[in-house]
Amino acid sequence: MHRQGTGLLPTRPPPAIKLGARPGCTGRPGVGEDQRVLVLLPPSEGKSSPVRGAPLDLGSLSFPELTATRECLLDALVALARHTPAKALTVLGLSPGQTEEVVRDANLDTAPTAPAGRIYSGVLYDALDLASLETGARRRAQRSVIISSALFGALRLGDRIPAYRLSAGTNLPGIATSSSLWRDPLAAAMSAAASKGLVVDLRSGSYASMWKPTGDVASRTVVVSVLQLMPDGSRKVVSHFNKATKGRLVRQWMVDGSDPRDADDLADACEQAGVIAELGPKPAKGLARKLDVIVSDL
Repeated sequence: MHRQGTGLLPTRPPPAIKLGARPGCTGRPGVGEDQRVLVLLPPSEGKSSPVRGAPLDLGSLSFPELTATRECLLDALVALARHTPAKALTVLGLSPGQTEEVVRDANLDTAPTAPAGRIYSGVLYDALDLASLETGARRRAQRSVIISSALFGALRLGDRIPAYRLSAGTNLPGIATSSSLWRDPLAAAMSAAASKGLVVDLRSGSYASMWKPTGDVASRTVVVSVLQLMPDGSRKVVSHFNKATKGRLVRQWMVDGSDPRDADDLADACEQAGVIAELGPKPAKGLARKLDVIVSDL
């Protein structure tokens, strides 16, 4: 199926860590709550460090059943950065000029926090521009969006976290890779969060490997890829186009109040946002459907 638009729309303008689940204390949707459409986003390497704010309270985060795994990874990351900073540079894939990232990780237990939607500051989140959304659109984003995180597993936009450095696939000393460590905990949490509605998967490969929908959830999942149309007619993945387009699409869906029920509805929503959308054939039972979004410029 081929759906064609006219081009992407432009962007509009220290105490210790507290543990223990407190479901519902943040007023955000959590596991098991009926959610018609779920939008899965990757995090960003770029993060804004808040200058003030309460320290991290793991019990206040959405998906409290992930607390034990969050604590395990957090302890390992803080210990690595605090006690062996030179080794941390290598493990985290940092250059010698990025020691401030290690210092930041060493102090995660006392660092100020802010909502995840403000912490993540990369290209995708700049294009999404949550701060400028009107109240209704912002509430829709709070209900619909889940961010994958190598450190926290899954987050809602309003979950308060510190800025950190940890990428999916990182091998922290003494534990499995963050991606593999999350697979079992996320399997139950995300399947429950997906409820009965459409799942729109905009995650990048390393974060997609942390949780792969199966069964009924997979049959309601659409994996969206963004491709740039080159002058010679070929298509290729370009990181900046990919991230910016995903952010703008999610923003437009929230502004429009889009509520796609299936892959065809999602393709229509993409077309209404002004892009070319090509929906792949229906897959075998238990597999996600593919949707290619084609852009030629920003």
